[in-house]
Amino acid sequence: MTELRAKVLDKDFSPFERIVLLMAILRSPEGCAWDRKQTHKSLLPYLIEEAYEVVEVIESGKLENLREELGDLLCQVVFHAQLARERGAFDINDVITLLIEKLVDRHPHVFGEKKELSPQQVRDQWELIKTRAEDEKTVLSGLPRSMPALTMAFRLGEKAGGVGFDWHNPSEVVQKIEEELKELKNEIDFDKKKDNKESLTNEIGDLLFATASLARKLEIDPELALKTALDKFKRRFEKLEKRVEQSGRGFDDYTLEELESIWQEVKLKAGIN
Repeated sequence: MTELRAKVLDKDFSPFERIVLLMAILRSPEGCAWDRKQTHKSLLPYLIEEAYEVVEVIESGKLENLREELGDLLCQVVFHAQLARERGAFDINDVITLLIEKLVDRHPHVFGEKKELSPQQVRDQWELIKTRAEDEKTVLSGLPRSMPALTMAFRLGEKAGGVGFDWHNPSEVVQKIEEELKELKNEIDFDKKKDNKESLTNEIGDLLFATASLARKLEIDPELALKTALDKFKRRFEKLEKRVEQSGRGFDDYTLEELESIWQEVKLKAGIN
């Protein structure tokens, strides 16, 4: 164990070798009690947290912090691979080998017959190759149900589009949104006569899916777009709330029209309509 510790601290070894050895030490009887206690399942919250922290850094534009966050995410990958090695399933080298094989297979235009493909053609080719793989049962398989709904809508559209089932351009999706909105309006009118929340839920779902599809066709991440809108709403509402507080009145003392007037002022000062 002393020799392993020395290798972890020896910079003559590659950083990758050192992190793999370090994780093995932490999991050993002479290592850390917390690390020894962990399982694939117990580590899930940390894996998700680290992935979201990478996302947050990229979305914020603070790329000077990206190196650290990617390291934290890599730690989770190495940790899970160490757990698998201990039970004799596979190790980190098997993980990397499989990844290399997959990437070579999914890029035949680079590693096979050389072809110049557009990013969209590469994306479509990727989905077709995945569909033909033995581990892919259907075109739409492979997406975890725990994925955020807007992101799943984006990816489902990509997968379907990869085999040719897609709109030709964004304007066609706009027409679909208008169609779904009309169906929702009809259901709302119908709902006045009959309590039918299930139908309303279905229609709203169709509208949201179509909206996510429009974002995809415009090459916009719908999850990021919604987060941006929510952040903008939060900032504006906090300014509205401050105005109300400074007036010495409560929200109950304002009419909706008065609040809307303040809201428009806040938007105007922000320089965004």
